[in-house]
Amino acid sequence: MSDLKLSRRGLLRAGAASGIAMAAPMIFTNRAYGFTNEPGSGSVTLGFNVPQTGAYADEGADELRAYQLAVEHLNGEGDGGMLNTFSSRVLDGTGILGRRVEYVTGDTQTSSDAARSSARSMIERDGAIMITGGSSSGVAIAVQGLCQDAGVIFMAGLTHSNDTTGKDRRANGFRHFFNTEMTGRALAPILEANYGTDRKAYHLTADYTWGWSQERSIRAYTEAMGWETTNAVLTPVGAGDFSSYLTPVANSGADVLVLNHYGGDMVNSLTQAVQFGLRDLQVNGKNFEIVVPLFSRLMARGAGSAIEGIFGSTNWHWSLTDEGSQAFTRSFGEKYGFPPSQAAQTCYAQTLLYADAVTRAGTFNPCGVAEALEGFEFDGLGNGPTLYRAEDHQCFKDVLVVKGKENPQNEFDLLEIVEITPRETVTYPVDHPDFQGGDLGACNPGA
Repeated sequence: MSDLKLSRRGLLRAGAASGIAMAAPMIFTNRAYGFTNEPGSGSVTLGFNVPQTGAYADEGADELRAYQLAVEHLNGEGDGGMLNTFSSRVLDGTGILGRRVEYVTGDTQTSSDAARSSARSMIERDGAIMITGGSSSGVAIAVQGLCQDAGVIFMAGLTHSNDTTGKDRRANGFRHFFNTEMTGRALAPILEANYGTDRKAYHLTADYTWGWSQERSIRAYTEAMGWETTNAVLTPVGAGDFSSYLTPVANSGADVLVLNHYGGDMVNSLTQAVQFGLRDLQVNGKNFEIVVPLFSRLMARGAGSAIEGIFGSTNWHWSLTDEGSQAFTRSFGEKYGFPPSQAAQTCYAQTLLYADAVTRAGTFNPCGVAEALEGFEFDGLGNGPTLYRAEDHQCFKDVLVVKGKENPQNEFDLLEIVEITPRETVTYPVDHPDFQGGDLGACNPGA
């Protein structure tokens, strides 16, 4: 067992034995000699912080649906979903440690300041003991830091930047979603097989931590296989109209456009790129291609026929045939009338993983919860056998490479899985250079 884990166990035991309060702003504490927002015997409150407005609002809406479904299942309502397939069998539909699960919500607005404000309100005003959600790495990193200071667990929603479990990782934060390094490892071999090694790429990149990380990873892997990067241009989140960024592409000498965009921005930039006729071009004796490194079903729906034949990666897809994926897809579909997105699956899984860790630890104390999550191996939540690595709190599991279907059967049948990249292929060492500079530090229980 690592010295780090021993030190955290020591902190937990010392705090319980001596009543010494761990370092945290006093505004977050609500009872002496305990931990932040220690619940009573009747119920426990979780905080669901999602983008309800802004460029990523579609993702946020699906996240909130999944969170509400997870609460129903934890409280013994509905068909139980992935409680029935989860390899850990400690959740039995009686809430969490006998407390009924309640929840409050906030709107991140895809803004770090707004997300921190709503998370702070849920902790201070509503007594939330765990915060989860978000569809932006900038938001996730900001809220993760707040939760570390507050002494509550943060179970990240959609956050794909390497920095979340790299230079900005925190002991109280955990990420189930994959990252840009994993996308690069999974996607590059497919791009090489389909487009060759002699390509010139033009990147349009969302100007925040995720976009920078995504561009950096894709460039690293495509340049290693022989591609040349001709230009890389930053674009603001929520730009809406990408015409001025797309106009120079046709005369740049590039024969591939890489759209490091997500949510509504990807829908707009991809749709406009196709309308501009980029996919009809012949450049350098090759068909011009577009790549979207991070895909989702919701984005595919928004872009419509523009996504046909375009490659990307995704964390999960409703067409997976494993028992857990199908149980969740069936449960979600029966409640809402359509299949879930990767956003929904990620947030549902994070809620169950938190509840399971509390139950296995026998405490809501965040240091006990953190210890239960560190090094935890599980199955039955989709994506096959999964590890929550102790050293950086990153989940490692299979990653999907997908492309837009050319002949979809319905409005939800938009992506086809072309490769399930095994967990061992996307696993990188703890000392990978793109994840350096961060320190988990010690778990903070708050009060």
